[in-house]
Amino acid sequence: MLKVKARKFLKGQYVVQQGDVCRTENFVLSGCLKTFYIDQEGQEHIVMLAIENWWTSDLGSFINQAPADFNVQCLENSEVLQITYEDLEQVFLEIPKLERFFRIIIQRAFAAAQKRIVNNFSLPAKERYLKFREQYPQIEQRVPQYMIASYLGITKEFLSKIRHQLIEDQ
Repeated sequence: MLKVKARKFLKGQYVVQQGDVCRTENFVLSGCLKTFYIDQEGQEHIVMLAIENWWTSDLGSFINQAPADFNVQCLENSEVLQITYEDLEQVFLEIPKLERFFRIIIQRAFAAAQKRIVNNFSLPAKERYLKFREQYPQIEQRVPQYMIASYLGITKEFLSKIRHQLIEDQ
C-alpha cells in the first residue's frame, strides 16, 4: 500500500536543506515552495517554484540518497504529501503502473528543464518574463518580484524596468 505522510510546514521552513540527504519526494497539497541553491558568493538562485499539485525535491539527492545541492523552502504555510525513497521503490515493485506514472512525470520535468535552459540562453529577459507570466499566472501573485527575477536569471531592478516598460506599452 502507498506509504505517504501528510506534513505541514510553516512559511520559511525548509523541506530540504543543501548538504543534507533529500529523504522524501514531496507533492504540494497547499502552499508555495521554492527550490534554490546558494552559490559561493552567497547569492541565491531559484531554479523552481512549486504550488498546489506539483512535485518538488532535490531529485538527484533523492534518487542517489546523496547530499542535496538544493534547498526547498516554504514561501507560504504549506502542506505536502511525502514518500521516502525506500517506500517509493517498494510501491514500484507492488504497483508497476505507478513506476510508469512517475517515469512520465520525471520525463516531462526533464523536458521542461531543458526547455527552460534553452530559453534562458536564447530569449531576451523580457520574453522570458512574458513566457513565465503566460505559463504560471497563478505564481506571479504569490511570489515576491525579487524571487521571480532570480528564477528568470535577472536582477530585481531589471525586472522592475521590464514591468514598467510593459505597462507603458499598453
